[in-house]
Amino acid sequence: MTPTTSQLVFNPTPVAFGIGVAFVVAMGGLAFMAWRRSGYRVIVGWLEFLRFIIAIGIAITLLQPEWLETFKPQTKPTLAVLHDVSGSMTTKDVIDKSQPNAEPKSREEQAKPLIDAKLWEPLKQRMDVVIEPFSSAQTPPTEGTDIHAALADVLEKQPNLKAVVLISDGDWNTGAAPSQATTRLRMREVPVFAVPTGAETRLPDVELSSFDVPTFAVAGKPLRIPFTIESSLPRDEVVVLEMKSSSGEIITKEVTLPAMSRYQDVIGWKPDKPGEVKLTLTIPKTPSERYPENNSQEAPLSIRKEQLRVLVIESFPRWEYRYLRNALERDPGVEVNTLLFQPDLGKPGAGRGYLSAFPKDEELTKYDVVILGDVGIEKGQLTAEHCASLAKLVRDQASGLVFLPGLRGYNASLPGSSLGELLPVVWDEAQPRGWGTVAPGRYTLTDAGTESLLTKLEDTAEASARAWSTLPGFQWYAPALRAKAGTEVLATHATETNQFGRVPLIVTRTFGAGKILYMGSDGAWRWRRGVEDKYHYRFWGQVARWMAYQRNMAQGEKMRLFFAPDRPRTGGTLTLNANVVSLTGEPLRSGVVVAEILSASGKPSSVRLLPAGEEAWGLFTGVFTPTEPGDYKIRLTCAEAGTALETTVSVQGTRKEKRGQPARPEVLREIAQLTRGQFIASAAPAEVVAAITALPAPEMTERRLPLWAHPAWAGSLILLLSVFWIGRKAAGVF
Repeated sequence: MTPTTSQLVFNPTPVAFGIGVAFVVAMGGLAFMAWRRSGYRVIVGWLEFLRFIIAIGIAITLLQPEWLETFKPQTKPTLAVLHDVSGSMTTKDVIDKSQPNAEPKSREEQAKPLIDAKLWEPLKQRMDVVIEPFSSAQTPPTEGTDIHAALADVLEKQPNLKAVVLISDGDWNTGAAPSQATTRLRMREVPVFAVPTGAETRLPDVELSSFDVPTFAVAGKPLRIPFTIESSLPRDEVVVLEMKSSSGEIITKEVTLPAMSRYQDVIGWKPDKPGEVKLTLTIPKTPSERYPENNSQEAPLSIRKEQLRVLVIESFPRWEYRYLRNALERDPGVEVNTLLFQPDLGKPGAGRGYLSAFPKDEELTKYDVVILGDVGIEKGQLTAEHCASLAKLVRDQASGLVFLPGLRGYNASLPGSSLGELLPVVWDEAQPRGWGTVAPGRYTLTDAGTESLLTKLEDTAEASARAWSTLPGFQWYAPALRAKAGTEVLATHATETNQFGRVPLIVTRTFGAGKILYMGSDGAWRWRRGVEDKYHYRFWGQVARWMAYQRNMAQGEKMRLFFAPDRPRTGGTLTLNANVVSLTGEPLRSGVVVAEILSASGKPSSVRLLPAGEEAWGLFTGVFTPTEPGDYKIRLTCAEAGTALETTVSVQGTRKEKRGQPARPEVLREIAQLTRGQFIASAAPAEVVAAITALPAPEMTERRLPLWAHPAWAGSLILLLSVFWIGRKAAGVF
């Protein structure tokens, strides 16, 4: 590499310069005096002149001389133009100020002139321009904005990065915070020129933000479907909602949307026959609305003829048992059998629907839900074999099991049985009969409980929360210390705590293919006060259907497919369970069971289901993680069964990318500030190019050779000193 310039430079400090000058002057005077004392001998004159030269060399050393060479950069720096292509960029909220009544442009249309290669032609003499889109690593990628990853990747890929032009609405919703990348950019002295797109305030809009269609409904029974509408309209608006089913029914409802607020309501429908349908709720476009694309949502619904079989096992007819049994018996979709041990009488209860003994395995498998009251492994109650049969029923047959302990404390014997693994809480062995209270205890819903359909006592979340807060209290609760790992706590004691926190009262979990509910108080019957059966009936009806749904969700002649949880969400684990019968009619012990999955966006994948265990004949299980909301089509195949099964799973989840939401220019402003760049609010192409053009030219690279520290310099001074002293001795000067 040939240097552009070469020169000798000095780097003296004021002190070093003063000492050097004083030293040269002193040595010059000393040399002259020595020469005069010698009678101006020629040889001494040359020696003293050498002394003066050495003094000058030492003084120059104090000035730190360096040989400086400068070089022009061999490669041009890189300008990276990063533009956001996430879903939110399709939002149409960019209004041309010169034409305020014109149709708004989308954010991606606003950014389009800035990513035109012709715009950056004038800069290509000075730097290489790279134009790259970004969104996220999700599936599909447009359903997320990861600004940090975009900045970090370009910094990694472009070692000679000069500057970054970032074009986005600033709505980052996945990945690390952008500030983590800005720190690295600042250290590399790479400024970011942030160009915002979109409006900071939401344009007049109506958004159907939620449409909570349940996973199934019962033919002939009214269905009430909650929905939520977000309105940013400047005034109240009367609209007629329309709900269509894929089977042809149309339901309408007139509502008044309040200005600049949220509206929650329900829409009713009575399906008349079983089948799989898709419901679509649509809000008509209002005159002042600017973004109608978010006015509709659809969801699948399984409609079936219901006949649930519930087994209630209890030790004595306490109040909760009586009202629970009555509520289930009045439900036309539920068939109830009861096993009442009555240890005080020494014989099981008798009457319509009562069993005289614990059912055999082939009879037990017919039950969709088993409610286990205040019973345990006691004489005249359950045996270890009974507990093992119940555990297998839940694990292999997808039945539900409810733990409903009582103040006699018989449940305390269950942790040592096969049911101990199923129990969702850790029992307090020191207090097997639980705790009684003088003041009524109350439930407090957790965040999970607030969102759960299981605890929904009213049609809206707000009304349901109010209902739970006003429920009559209970006088006793079970001795649960804490919830086990892998469970979901829906409600806790409002006031009572222990070393693990609030006492859990309503806890759910999955076990194998089935579901488990723990109810930590037997005072739900008190909910009837003032409202009769409204809440008590609804709660236990929801429990029974929630637990039994998996059993009949998708049936085939040789296979049955069910999954957990029943309302899967993006990012969570979806467990697929399949009961498979061989060609001979026996439960399949081994075989190849494959679930072919097609996501809502059309992305295929497959999961191999493996045998659940040596004892779980016919049960195969596998896991899958959905990454996007929508309908997933699942096709189950097994050569050993000689058939295939198809079903659809609806995955819930709030989209990270919100069309119609305001832009977030404050995010881009912070990025520009932290990297010592510039926030260009106008998004005008000429202004952006001008800002980049104003960047200083690339600095020349330098190479410095410190002469004062070079061995040759020190060697030269030592050589001159040696010549000087040898010459003095040779001349007889001492």
